[in-house]
Amino acid sequence: MKITREVKTAILVISGVVLLIFLFNYLKGQNLLTSSRTYYSLYENVEGLAPSTAVTINGLKVGKVESITFADEGSGKLLVKLMIDNDFKFSKNSKAELYDASLIGGKAIAIVPAFDNAEDAQDGAYLTASTKSGLADMVTQTLSPLQAKVETMMVSADALLKNLNDVFDAETKAGLKNGIASLDDTMMTFKSTANSLNAMVKSNEGTLKTTLANAEHLTGNLSKISDSIATADIGQTMRNLQSTIKNFDAVLAGIENGDGSVGKLLKDDKLYNNLEGASKQMEELLEDMKLNPKRYVHFSLFGKKAKQYDAEGNEVKSKD
Repeated sequence: MKITREVKTAILVISGVVLLIFLFNYLKGQNLLTSSRTYYSLYENVEGLAPSTAVTINGLKVGKVESITFADEGSGKLLVKLMIDNDFKFSKNSKAELYDASLIGGKAIAIVPAFDNAEDAQDGAYLTASTKSGLADMVTQTLSPLQAKVETMMVSADALLKNLNDVFDAETKAGLKNGIASLDDTMMTFKSTANSLNAMVKSNEGTLKTTLANAEHLTGNLSKISDSIATADIGQTMRNLQSTIKNFDAVLAGIENGDGSVGKLLKDDKLYNNLEGASKQMEELLEDMKLNPKRYVHFSLFGKKAKQYDAEGNEVKSKD
């Protein structure tokens, strides 16, 4: 059967249209020769996500983002259409998680399959949307409280500096300058004193060595004395001292009771009276010797007999 030119032309045109459609969809990322499934997910914000971005399951690319459109006029939510080319089955309770694809930016979607024995997600199903915090988000979450604390600290520091400026007026600053100058003078005085001490120590080095040697010798002697005291029978010495004190107490008690010569001397009134009388008579005798010395001392070169006197001082004539 001979094919006419018109049929050939028609076949060529139809083949060209089909090829054009295939190429167009292929360039869009859709392969008409493979079976693909479409899923949807709603997000509040997809900043960084673009069409044709890879869709992965456990890190394996299984599809791509087909399109991103607004879900409706009022909510502002974004409807993301996902095209899955892989035959891997997952539960309808699985999640479509938006995450950072790299450190420098860009987003991607990972399907987190749920193995809960639920019904498989069918073509055209809506998957639960979730967002995984990226490095930038974690840094922002960490730095936000720190930023607030830094701002508070800066405000406090500013207030502190203001108070310091109020305190350190011109008079206070002048006083501080004078104090620092006085401190400098004091340090110079200390330095001069230290130099003088160093010179004095250096000039008396020999004397200091001798003094230290004597001190060391004295310390050695004290150590020996301490050893002697430590080895002495302190207990026996204390017992002897206690016995002596008891004997002395007994002697004092005897004296107090009038025992012995000392006790009688202290306690006997007769002895006191006799001593007092003897003292009085001695005093009278001495007085009489002063007034009448001739009664007691007789001296004659020619053997003349001495005169005699009675108790009243009258001369007694001799009967010879």
